[in-house]
Amino acid sequence: MYRWLVFFHVLSAFTFMMAHGVSANVAFKLRGETNRERIAALLDVSLAYQGFMYFSLLIMLLTGIWLGFLGEWWGYGWIWVSLALFVLEFLAMWAMGTIPFGRVRRAAGLPYFEGGKMQAARPPADPEEIAAQAAAIKPLPIALVGYGGLVVILWLMVLKPF
Repeated sequence: MYRWLVFFHVLSAFTFMMAHGVSANVAFKLRGETNRERIAALLDVSLAYQGFMYFSLLIMLLTGIWLGFLGEWWGYGWIWVSLALFVLEFLAMWAMGTIPFGRVRRAAGLPYFEGGKMQAARPPADPEEIAAQAAAIKPLPIALVGYGGLVVILWLMVLKPF
């Protein structure tokens, strides 16, 4: 059972990275875009993989917690630090990525998330505002925090240093 859970934990991590990679690539591409239709298309591609991303993230979290019980790891510091980093990284990605993406979606006249709920599309803002919101996304810091956090969590899980 333990090995199967490890398999599904790692598989869900790979699946998460694949699905979330779409949004990461969109973030880098958005900064140079000024055309509303192209921005809207990029945002729709990103949104199309969001459910898949969150599902795999949930499976990764649940299998990790289950593995913590089966392996009797809860008495070690590395698992608690990993879990804390997971939560902090989720919050950081939400603040650095999800909120700015929502602003671009709103400006582009697309349905957008606000207060945890999907809001109806509004008329698009002027092209300068749409381009400004797209340019406001900072993909490199987002990628560094996201990838860096995952590297630290991976290090903790594999080496179990404490």
